Amino acid sequence: MKQETVEKWELFRELLQKIHSYQEAVGLMYWDLRTGAPRKGAETRSVAIGLLSTEAFKMQTSTEMGEYLAYLNDPSVMAELDDTQRRMVLDVHEEYERSAKIPPEKYREYTELTAHAETLWVDYKEAGDFAGFEPYLTKIVEMNQQFIDYWGPKATRYDTLLHMYEPDLTVEKLDQVFGQLRDRLVPLVNAVTSSPNKPDTSFLDQQFTEDKQEKFSLFLLEQMGYDFEAGRVDETVHPFQTTLNHGDVRITTNYKRDDVASAMFSSLHEGGHALYEQNIAPELGDTPLGQGTSMGIHESQSRFWENMIGRSLPFWERYFGDLQKHFPGQFDNVTAKQFFLAVNHVENSLIRTEADELTYNLHIIVRYEIEKMLFNEGLPVSELPKVWNEKYQSYLGVTPPNDGVGVLQDSHWSGGLFGYFPSYALGNMYAAQIANTLRKELPQLDSLIAEGNFQPIKEWLTDKIYKYGKSRKPAEIIKAVTGEDLNPDYLADYLEQKFKAIYDL
Repeated sequence: MKQETVEKWELFRELLQKIHSYQEAVGLMYWDLRTGAPRKGAETRSVAIGLLSTEAFKMQTSTEMGEYLAYLNDPSVMAELDDTQRRMVLDVHEEYERSAKIPPEKYREYTELTAHAETLWVDYKEAGDFAGFEPYLTKIVEMNQQFIDYWGPKATRYDTLLHMYEPDLTVEKLDQVFGQLRDRLVPLVNAVTSSPNKPDTSFLDQQFTEDKQEKFSLFLLEQMGYDFEAGRVDETVHPFQTTLNHGDVRITTNYKRDDVASAMFSSLHEGGHALYEQNIAPELGDTPLGQGTSMGIHESQSRFWENMIGRSLPFWERYFGDLQKHFPGQFDNVTAKQFFLAVNHVENSLIRTEADELTYNLHIIVRYEIEKMLFNEGLPVSELPKVWNEKYQSYLGVTPPNDGVGVLQDSHWSGGLFGYFPSYALGNMYAAQIANTLRKELPQLDSLIAEGNFQPIKEWLTDKIYKYGKSRKPAEIIKAVTGEDLNPDYLADYLEQKFKAIYDL
């Protein structure tokens, strides 16, 4: 690398590090806002988040950044860079091109709006008050529509938002894979819910103290390999994982006294996200490539650990005894097999985060179809509760009694995360396809799970997925790991095999 390029590269990296430092500060403030910051300070905190975010945004779109990228993107200079450096330049350039189209004052307004709206959402959700929250959500949707105009719509307006979370994903592709999946899942859901062979879940109908749930959740996270020296666990209304830096990957969960399964599976889910972030190659560290490559691949890891590991029979053959020790006297007359069957009970339900593994994808398809209506068809925000309730009745045969357990149940829209929800179902599809290859290459997989020996599994995932961070695109990852493009049949096959056995179909 010639001297001029060395100097430009070092200045480019210094600017990126400065941006990352601002983003880390914002991330910490956001985490604090979600995990117990005083409510009376929330509005002022939102302003601070907006201000610091805007400063980072200005650096991302500065003349200085534009000059570095113009130099580094020159083909002769690109030839001097290694593959990782080239990927970094391309990634930063794409973000620059997108962000430079948004006026900084508009970005700040939006950041303040969503930070404040996420705090208010908690109260409106608890009260089931959509009318009170509607003005905030209407403004968030309007501003997203404005951003789409700034960026330039892709094949459809919603495609523009999908690309933010899953590069190159389109409505055309999603309609195809979701349609293919729906056609196989709906008959399976109907057969399962009509089966007389239902698991006994009566022993779950108890009260479980928060402190015991917390200890068991921490125990499971330790078992799966979550590094507590590079992270921590806190409680919040809507669980999430956040990466502040390469050595600070935090997760949150939520303890419900009447639902022992909620926190443990939430912890495994967020722990799966965290394992991905904690095992990205150190050299990518706190760079733009030091994060998961897409939300779909990210969700594949959370859903893999939550469901394909955590809801498997071998897992409970190993850990049911530990569950009994953590909750003495509450599962004395229950077997590991009975508990496994109970936590895989299928029921058409209202709440996405508590949905069983089989019907969960229908919850996502509902949200996907509504988001398409908002951005491609101009559905007014005021009609969201009506449309939501109709789709829940159509797909799941249930109607929310109030908007708190209906259209307001998720925090995502209050944070402006339109285009994110499809990632969950994509994650399920990716996870099943990846697990199919994993089982071929680690044929002793069930034995490893039954032993509580997750190290070989984590090492395999690190070698195939985690270590690359964002240096490989999702399509490259899935093709390199499995030898083919995304194929929803792996998920349908997995679900059919599992639930036909559980329900004796």
